[in-house]
Amino acid sequence: MLIRSLLLLVGLLSLGLGILGIFLPLLPTVPFLLLAAFCFARSSNRLHLWLQQHPHLGEPLRHWQERRAVRPVIKRRIMWLSTASFVLSIYLVPLLWVKVVLLGGMLVLLWCVHRIPEWNDEGKEGHD
Repeated sequence: MLIRSLLLLVGLLSLGLGILGIFLPLLPTVPFLLLAAFCFARSSNRLHLWLQQHPHLGEPLRHWQERRAVRPVIKRRIMWLSTASFVLSIYLVPLLWVKVVLLGGMLVLLWCVHRIPEWNDEGKEGHD
């Protein structure tokens, strides 16, 4: 019971942070939504079902859970928004070493996202 309550709390916090990440450029959305889906699957069937059926958040989550793949348009959006967020951060940060760390983080993130399999509307999986 305690673990279920803790998972529910973490899921709700993750969902809130994921939704904030839609509007705040430096806060990631997808990792928090994946964590929320994981927590809800183990704590609240009702919230897990709601998240999966959500008109905006549900489709990418379902694709990831069912196929471990994302649609190409979602992948491109992740790459563009991540790049824009990192470039803005690099521009605003005055310390050179922080800029270098941010650049390295951006390159690692883009490489990882590039490696995610794509799922197109015809149901075929593949890479760029």
